[in-house]
Formats: sequence, structure tokens, C-alpha cells
Amino acid sequence: MSSILLKTQQRYLNSFRKENDPLILEMEAYAKEFKVPILDWQSAEFLEQMIFLHRPKRVLEIGTAIGYSTIRVARLLKKKSSIDTIELSQDAIQAAEENFKKAKLTDKINLIEGDALEIMPHLDKKYDFIFLDADKEDYQKLFYYSLMLLRKNGVLFVDNLLWHGYAAIRKVPAKYKVSAQHIKEFNKLFTSQVGLKTTILPIGDGIGIGIKS
Repeated sequence: MSSILLKTQQRYLNSFRKENDPLILEMEAYAKEFKVPILDWQSAEFLEQMIFLHRPKRVLEIGTAIGYSTIRVARLLKKKSSIDTIELSQDAIQAAEENFKKAKLTDKINLIEGDALEIMPHLDKKYDFIFLDADKEDYQKLFYYSLMLLRKNGVLFVDNLLWHGYAAIRKVPAKYKVSAQHIKEFNKLFTSQVGLKTTILPIGDGIGIGIKS
């Protein structure tokens, strides 16, 4: 659920949702119960729209978690297309692998285990679409690695750029002060980057879209 919309607005938008996929609903319930961060459903649907429009051959996801967004992307990829997804947490990796099997998408998904900051410099292929959703303190470094790996006219999709709304206010709760500051600094970097056409949209928890020129 979005943390930047009024409750009345959220309820109104929820009334239009028609999700009936058992696996998607199961993963959402699991994430809610065990407090696993996944894409807000509106952000996930927007991600799907971007994949559908752009039709990427190679996708990189930085932050797999339980594989929620990985599966939603992989289902839209054409036969010879694939998604590489990077995850460090062993618990998340185990859950993601189980979900990939349930979705029957293991042939589309390449799960790379380890720290993205160590893995990305050694990746030797370019990507048409990169989805960044990892630890906020690492966003800036991961952003630069993403730019190096992104093809011309490729799309960079970044989550949490409003960070529960705290990126837009001065008085931030102590729990979120450090992370909110990371996001504020990242947003300045993201929107001022030469060679990247960017916008930040108030979808879910704030989505950044960048197209490499």
C-alpha cells in the first residue's frame, strides 16, 4: 500500500484492482506477514506497463527479495529474453527460488547470489532495462554501475524515491533520518545526471524513470 496517498485516495484506487493470480496474492500476503519489502502493487503494475511498452531483451534487477517483481517482469518477456536478478540474503534467495519454480519461470530468470556492489563491476553484458530497489545507502554507487551497464535508450526504473513521503519534508522521524537523507541526495544526483532523461512520479512510494541518451 502506498504511504504517500491519502487513505481515501488509496481505497478508491484499490477498488479498481482486479488481481486474481494466486501466486502474486500469496507473495503479497507473505511479504505483509513477514515484513518483506516488495513493490507496492501500483508500482508493480506500472513496472509491467514499462516492460510491455519497452520490450527489453535483457533485464537486470538489483534486489530480488522474494522474487515478486522478478516474476511479474519475467512473465512479460519474450521467448529469447531474460532477467538477471541480484540478491544477497540467503533467506530471500531460498524463498525466491521456490517462487520461481511455482511460477515455472526458471528458464527466464538467472538469480545471482551476492553483493550487487561486488557483482555489477564484473558483469560483461549490457541491459535494456534495469530495476534498482536495494539498500538506500548504496543507491548512489549502484546508480553509477547501472549507468555503465545500461544500453543507449535503455530504461532505469528506481523505487522508493519519495521514501514514505519523508524525502519531501524537513522534520523526519529519527528512524528514517539517515535513509531519507540518502534518498534526498540520490534524487538530486538522479535528476541532474547528464545523458539521462529523468522524471520522478508519485506512484507507490515514488518511482524514478531514467532513459539513457
